Amino acid sequence: MTLKRRQLLTGGATALAAGAVASPAIAQGAPEIKWRLTSSFPRILDTIFGTAQTISKYIAEATDNRFQVQTFPAGEIVPGLQALDAVQNGSVECAQTPVYFYFGKDPTLAFGTGVPFGLNARLSLSWWHFGGGAEIINETLAKFNTVGFPCGNSGCQMGGFFRKELNDLEDLKGLKFRIGGLGGQVLAKLGIVPQQIAPGDVYPALEKGTIDAAEFVGPYDDEKLGLHKVAKYYYYPGWWEGGAMMHLVINTEQWNKLPKSYQRIVQDAAEAGNNWMLGKYDAVNAPALRRLVAGGAVLKAFPPSIMEASYKAANELYDQIAATNPGFKKALDSYMGFRAEQLPWWSVGELSFDAFMARMRSRA
Repeated sequence: MTLKRRQLLTGGATALAAGAVASPAIAQGAPEIKWRLTSSFPRILDTIFGTAQTISKYIAEATDNRFQVQTFPAGEIVPGLQALDAVQNGSVECAQTPVYFYFGKDPTLAFGTGVPFGLNARLSLSWWHFGGGAEIINETLAKFNTVGFPCGNSGCQMGGFFRKELNDLEDLKGLKFRIGGLGGQVLAKLGIVPQQIAPGDVYPALEKGTIDAAEFVGPYDDEKLGLHKVAKYYYYPGWWEGGAMMHLVINTEQWNKLPKSYQRIVQDAAEAGNNWMLGKYDAVNAPALRRLVAGGAVLKAFPPSIMEASYKAANELYDQIAATNPGFKKALDSYMGFRAEQLPWWSVGELSFDAFMARMRSRA
């Protein structure tokens, strides 16, 4: 054996030995971390709350269980509408919540989830990653000692269950309607009395007559909440949520403590949760709608007069808020500018294809 060959083999063996030592050393150096996650949703909503569980499982498996996130449904640690507060003050490390629940703190947060006549699910995620959305929303969340990442989307929602039929704008006057985000403020301009009620409290409020109508998500979750049992008319579309984005909201100090590798795993887990949730809803909403209609729900489209008046009221509201809130104006310009840029292509591509396929459905 030549000297050169002996040196090569010896060097290779040394490198292999070093690699064998290095890999477990890296694994052993990864810290063991345990976090708590509070969700804004009850356990019965297995798609939304199930997304939080999916994210937790992803993080645990990607770190060989060295980073564990324990998930809690709304009410076990804090009520659903206080999830952001719990993260802000450090009671928990993170939360799964739609940030538009907190538009009262800063209306700019509404764009993080979606605003009336805004973007659908795919365009919402596109705006977040490629239209400036991440920077805008996280600038706002920073005021509350938090950072956020998209972790789910419902797709376009339903307009909700109503006790009485809606024929024109007069039918909205004085109607008490459970609705979150800016949609409630838009409808208030038309005479509705909006009520922001946590998901677990929607059914009893509708059953007791505390409210006259309630929107939540879509057929699958509305069926689980039993809304069809206490209200007959099921309206569509949920124009205030063309694609409601959920967020994994994390305490800033806790986020900064994570190793970079763990930060990347958390972000990947949130993206995986986003895909899982949207895919799950696309699978379960159609059969749920059939069951609801078969069970007596009366499916109705919002009258054009209500849709058009709502569109006008939404734009008036945006102008009013933007006039006094620079952060909101920045988000509005970015969000609506992105919508204006994308919709022409959407109508040529996705919309025309989907509309054709819907027409052909009966011929299949």
